[in-house]
Amino acid sequence: MTLEPRPRTVALMTSQSIHATAEPTGAHPRVRDCMHAGIISCSPDTPLREVARLMAEHRVHAIAVPEVGHGRPWGTWGIVSDMDLMAAVAAERKAQARQLAAMPSPTISADEELGSAAQMMEEHAVAHLVVIDSADGYPVGIISTLDVACAYAGG
Repeated sequence: MTLEPRPRTVALMTSQSIHATAEPTGAHPRVRDCMHAGIISCSPDTPLREVARLMAEHRVHAIAVPEVGHGRPWGTWGIVSDMDLMAAVAAERKAQARQLAAMPSPTISADEELGSAAQMMEEHAVAHLVVIDSADGYPVGIISTLDVACAYAGG
């Protein structure tokens, strides 16, 4: 599903639309400078095999799972990581995305400093955060530990 700027529905992203938004600038890069814009997602009832197919097709380590409601048109988001998927496969578990997703996923504003994202990932023991627009809370992307590492390494 692709999140376009400010839609109130979600549609699938193409792999060509996944990219870092910009190289970080200055001594304190912001989350928006390092994140991957857009969100690849699936419905909560998506079978595990389909979640795996989406990860493989788009070459990503996490799939977002929206949960409608919670006072917002787009609801809250959970994340199914590659490690969640591997644990389910190893246990030969037949599951749906909602059963594997960490709900709700911690979110961070695109305007926050990158160090805040690293701190939040460490505090919550997660490798991905849903990035939200600070003005309206709309999800605009995902930031991962690899994104933080790339920025820390100098781009």
